Amino acid sequence: MILSAHILRIALVCAAQASYAQTRAELPGNYPSRPVRIIVGSVPGGGADIMARAAAQRLTERFGRSFVVDNRPGGNGIVGIELLVQAPADGYTLFGGASLIVTATPMKKVAFDTRKVIAPIVQMTTVPVMVIVPPSLPANNIKELIALARAKPGTLSYGTSGVGSIAHLGTELLKFMAGGIDIVHVPYKGTGQAFVDAMSGQIHLLFASGLGAIPHVRTGKLKLLAITTLKRLQGFPDVPTVAETLPGFQLDNMHGLYAPAGTPPAIVRAINREVVQFINSPEMKEKLALEATEAAPPNTPEEFRDFFARQVAMWDRFIKSSGVKLGD
Repeated sequence: MILSAHILRIALVCAAQASYAQTRAELPGNYPSRPVRIIVGSVPGGGADIMARAAAQRLTERFGRSFVVDNRPGGNGIVGIELLVQAPADGYTLFGGASLIVTATPMKKVAFDTRKVIAPIVQMTTVPVMVIVPPSLPANNIKELIALARAKPGTLSYGTSGVGSIAHLGTELLKFMAGGIDIVHVPYKGTGQAFVDAMSGQIHLLFASGLGAIPHVRTGKLKLLAITTLKRLQGFPDVPTVAETLPGFQLDNMHGLYAPAGTPPAIVRAINREVVQFINSPEMKEKLALEATEAAPPNTPEEFRDFFARQVAMWDRFIKSSGVKLGD
């Protein structure tokens, strides 16, 4: 897609201007001595895929070996997470994902505790979630959307990248805070096909990252109703927040890179350093801002690990208190 090409070009420019800070000889096993796989648990086209490809291009340029994105949809994204956990902890299998990897354990979609078997490497972005609908839907704001759902219970549907994804939990949170409106969940293998079906009107609502949504909004193929931050975004001052209709509503997504637990710390730190420099370059920060996405502040693997653990605990509390159906 066009956006991913822009991001990849920025990665090339940044890489060409930077100096190589750590030689492969300083890393275990002359890492990387062969191609590195970055698993993405969804089909191409969504925000996780876009960011993983941007990181892969950066790392390829910096390390001199191919970092290749491997899209492995299935099990509502869980297949990719399980492949990561089963891989050797040698740095040659990574995972690029959004918040589904955070909710996998609270949603009981995996038989393991992600906090124990996954090593967070680096948080790349903080992503306000966009509430988008087909242009033909007779609702132009959250209040009208809620009214439409109440008038036609069970006839509207919403798409997500799978059970336990941030879009699934976020939409269920909106339904709950709106008084229990009835909108049917339609899970996909990734957001790419969900976007297509939303544009054609086959589904009626999407919670999506700006990376995936804004290009379609700009072309008029989708309609942006609101964002899920507590305050309006500087880059989109005319777009209201969901909280303006449902006080207190807040939902953020993120993109990060992960490795199997036990991956050599030197490799984890080297990847972290390169991605942090790339994401926080002025060119990349400006490009992300145009897509309603913020570069995550520089973070160490230890800081990201602690943040990851707090997020898992938070969603665990929400799921237990809200009664979200794990088999939805």
